[in-house]
Amino acid sequence: MKSIMIMLVFVSSFFSVDAQKIYSAKSGNISFFSSAPLQDIEAKTSEVESKLASNGQIAFTLLIKGFQFDNQKMEDDFNEDYMESSKYPKAGFKGNITNISEIDFSKDGTYPAKVKGELTIHGVTKDITADGSIQVKGPKIIARSKFDVAVKDYNIGGALIGKKIASTIAITVDCEYE
Repeated sequence: MKSIMIMLVFVSSFFSVDAQKIYSAKSGNISFFSSAPLQDIEAKTSEVESKLASNGQIAFTLLIKGFQFDNQKMEDDFNEDYMESSKYPKAGFKGNITNISEIDFSKDGTYPAKVKGELTIHGVTKDITADGSIQVKGPKIIARSKFDVAVKDYNIGGALIGKKIASTIAITVDCEYE
């Protein structure tokens, strides 16, 4: 009897996992903008991998060295002095869309999304919440969000924080899933 119960639990968990649709983005876009008194800084990367499950689970990973700047010196300073990208090569997020029941992946439209999870930057993981949107467009799912991150929360330091580099950075996420 005990083995039958274990088998039933296993089979039911297999079907519940199988029922979830997993969407993938292999070249999502993340950018950041820093507005400080002496200088504005902007960088973008399209080297973002992400998975989104129809149950609301969502995860992103990116290489820090993937960020591209208009100015090569800024890019070098970012990687060497601030982000220490040789020591901390990746950033990532894993969490959940908390209002997933309000999003219909089978019906075209744009749905507000509330996301809660853990953001890891510079080797530091912090809880974060953000608002965004999920756009369903046929077989494609587009996730967008914009939120702020305090540089000090992730132990990113340097003499120019607050002067040339803002103490709060605006992050923009734009990923298309299939």
